[in-house]
Amino acid sequence: MIKAKNIHKHYGDLHVLKGVDLHIKESEIVSIVGASGAGKTTLLQILGTLDRASKEKGSDLSINNNIINFLSEKQLSKFRNEQLGFIFQFHQLLPEFTALENVCIPAFIKKVPKAEAEKRAKELLGFLGLEHRSDHKPNELSGGEQQRVAVARSLINNPKVIFADEPSGNLDSESAENLHKLFFKLRDEYGQTFVIVTHNEDLANMADRKLVMVDGKIVDK
Repeated sequence: MIKAKNIHKHYGDLHVLKGVDLHIKESEIVSIVGASGAGKTTLLQILGTLDRASKEKGSDLSINNNIINFLSEKQLSKFRNEQLGFIFQFHQLLPEFTALENVCIPAFIKKVPKAEAEKRAKELLGFLGLEHRSDHKPNELSGGEQQRVAVARSLINNPKVIFADEPSGNLDSESAENLHKLFFKLRDEYGQTFVIVTHNEDLANMADRKLVMVDGKIVDK
């Protein structure tokens, strides 16, 4: 599903990623751990096409048989919207919209008809136990509920891969545990591939595979 070869990232004189090689299989849940500054989030952003790797000889990134290096910015935006989903530590919900409307936004960007998008959004909110909260705005939801709405939003376009950056970092322990179990339920239900950056050891150890990053490299696969 994801094949990365010799991925480097420079920010001026700072060499953040130092030749990362990675292969993640379809429907695999992979966690990425390491100390702050190890390059975890930078790697996640490049794998998720939110940032581009530095140009290096032999560097290559493909996702679901799409060679990312060759896509224009317009093609990349379309690919990201249709095939990738994102969950962040802070839910990033738009406060003026209801839960249902927030979930629908990526589908509207994809130009999915409103009735079809709302039907899918209601199905997802129901699957996540939030059907009774669909008309509530984010400030009327608990932290765990807000994050589940963000999960539903990430799933609305049936993405092949979900990228999560510290997804439970802002939740209490019970909500975090529920979210972790949800990822595995989603994988079993929808077959998505998950790549999760986390400091939460429980979540990291639940994954099919845990990758450890040190100083811009993966040292343990």
